[in-house]
Amino acid sequence: MTASSTEGIKTVLHPVSDLARAKAVYAALLGASPQTDGPYYVGFDVAGQHIGLVPGGGPQGMTSPVAYWHVSDIEAKLAEVTAAGAAVNEPAHDVGGGRLVATVTDPDGNVLGLLQDS
Repeated sequence: MTASSTEGIKTVLHPVSDLARAKAVYAALLGASPQTDGPYYVGFDVAGQHIGLVPGGGPQGMTSPVAYWHVSDIEAKLAEVTAAGAAVNEPAHDVGGGRLVATVTDPDGNVLGLLQDS
């Protein structure tokens, strides 16, 4: 089996109910101000990782944090993980700047994120 590799987990998105309160907590935790600070998303880039806060779980309806595995070929990785038994939850789509994201659900219902930067 030839598998495409990952660059590991570099992005974790957290659904939050109160963006302002969550932003204060994560800023204190990370010791940094957010690099992206808007009403629909707050993002911190610290130590090679991106931590994002998504009000209300965003359009994808997240109910728990989702870790995103960075990959070089999102379509190839989607094919590999679905052939292995994962189900596509959110197909690959562009979220801006050529960044593609997708989510799958493993056989136990855990949501796994995939992310490809162009």
